[in-house]
Amino acid sequence: MKTVSENRAFGGVQGVYTHASIACACDMTFGLFLPAQAEDGPVPLLWFLSGLTCTHENAMVKAGAQRWAAEAGIALVFPDTSPRGEGVANDPDFALGQGAGFYVNATRKPWAPHFRMWDYVTDELPRLLFNAFPLAEEVQGITGHSMGGHGALTIAMSFPGRFRSASAFAPICHPTSSDWGRPQFSAYLGTDESSWAAHDATLLMRRRGFDGPLLVDQGTSDQFLDKLRPEALAEAMASARQGGTFRMQKGYDHSYFFVSTFMEDHVSFHAQAFLG
Repeated sequence: MKTVSENRAFGGVQGVYTHASIACACDMTFGLFLPAQAEDGPVPLLWFLSGLTCTHENAMVKAGAQRWAAEAGIALVFPDTSPRGEGVANDPDFALGQGAGFYVNATRKPWAPHFRMWDYVTDELPRLLFNAFPLAEEVQGITGHSMGGHGALTIAMSFPGRFRSASAFAPICHPTSSDWGRPQFSAYLGTDESSWAAHDATLLMRRRGFDGPLLVDQGTSDQFLDKLRPEALAEAMASARQGGTFRMQKGYDHSYFFVSTFMEDHVSFHAQAFLG
């Protein structure tokens, strides 16, 4: 692992690091904010998974999460959204290829050699983080925006007991029935739709739900509502009697202005779950 940068922020340190990833067969970059409390011992970890076209940097710079995490004594990790570099497949469509890993393990060419973001985020990067930094593995939460919200919800429901809390900002809720899902799953996973279900938050909610508190925020003026399908997840939560909160925020769109507005709520939500 190599240090790209480390900057003092809110009494803690915002770092950026690169490492050679076995899962993605390329160098990967992530951001990690450690609050001042980490100087005295392991601190809880909140994952933030970003959306289409993003790198590790978007949420790290725009979401305003460090201020609230510093007050709560929580570390934040900002993984990249896909493999990158020379020899890594790409596509002119911004919703496929580099910047659009969709948090799945691709099984189809030309994506399979590098696009293994599920293994990277759920296995390889956690092992690196908990070995290298003062982080409490037993106290984790996960959140994300858009494609990252999809990743946060599907990962949270797929690893019972790992995360004490889960939240999402404008997640892609039902990708198996959306233009943000069907083309990408076809490309990465093939045309057998039975393999897609494990990566659809609405279907996972209907089948198993999440074993902890859940918070979802969605803007009513989001320009991508038809692709996000929030109503499907809300109905699934109600049907599964999932404990949690689904909020439609009047007038907000899909941007980081929306994310940063409600970031304090989400960090506080996770902090309360960590205390429990």
